[in-house]
Amino acid sequence: MRCTIVPPHMLERVARTDDPALRDMARRTLVLSATQRVERRTLPVATADPSEDFAPRRTVHDAATRQELPGKAVRSEGDGPTGDGVVDQSYDWLGVTFDYFEAVHRRNSIDGAGLSLVSTVHYGVDYANAFWNGEQMVYGDGDGTLFTGFTGPLDVTGHELVHGVTQYTANLEYFGQSGALNESMSDVFGSLIKQWHRGQTADEADWIIGEGLLAEGVSGVGLRSLKAPGTAYDDPRLGKDPQPGHMRDYVETYRDNGGVHINSGIPNRAFHLVATALGGHAWEKAGRIWYETLTGRAMSPNTGFAAFAAATIEAAGRLYGAASIETAAVKEAWDGVGVQR
Repeated sequence: MRCTIVPPHMLERVARTDDPALRDMARRTLVLSATQRVERRTLPVATADPSEDFAPRRTVHDAATRQELPGKAVRSEGDGPTGDGVVDQSYDWLGVTFDYFEAVHRRNSIDGAGLSLVSTVHYGVDYANAFWNGEQMVYGDGDGTLFTGFTGPLDVTGHELVHGVTQYTANLEYFGQSGALNESMSDVFGSLIKQWHRGQTADEADWIIGEGLLAEGVSGVGLRSLKAPGTAYDDPRLGKDPQPGHMRDYVETYRDNGGVHINSGIPNRAFHLVATALGGHAWEKAGRIWYETLTGRAMSPNTGFAAFAAATIEAAGRLYGAASIETAAVKEAWDGVGVQR
């Protein structure tokens, strides 16, 4: 996996601002993120021993602003709080994400076989990003001007760990439509983890990824909106959220691996339409359909929007019946975002 929670187009915009401190921060973050993307391509998929013991095994490390991974281990499973709020927040959010997949999908950790959950905090100097590198989570502390600490929002941890779930299941290629689906899976389940933790219904949820991540004074509510793609932020330093919510606005680009962080707005909005049409807790039906699709046999590494839409319709029919309101909601949602199947 080669994902960072803050997409490159945001940081590239910051790197062109008149503020030299922000320019330097953005350039450092882009360089570090690009280095991690190159290194992650060589990582083998970890192998975990199958286990029926559904219990998290967490370890949090402190990089102490250095760039070596994993850093010094500072809190392990069962240890009490350290007093470092960033360490303890990471530990808690790893646990919530584990608990969501156990309780809702009966999945034992990221790989389904009890994989240990490892994270590193305080990575780099003012590093304004977070990522899953194929083996562990890594968080920067943000710069304090545009971005706050990346352990703060639960959906950031959820989003990045779900890249691990995708890695162990569909293994969607990180380019073009399959890459946008990869990003969308992380946004969808990152939002569901937050909703589950808060006990929110689909109508009560904010559907924002990165809620609270933008610092005071930044014009925006987060990094992405599943409910209304293209509306998450509009700030002179960050630019305007470029996500489309319909295929007529699909962005053809060679940047960002073919626009994976941009065009993911289309399947994101489709999921939101399904979840709100069905109502109640989104993880119970809409989330179940998406999870069964992600982990099902219909998926392949190069699956695009049309094939994924067809697979969700098939999954809904198998779970609830071809003539059910659930299946109808899925069909109407894909029609609503212009995905032909």
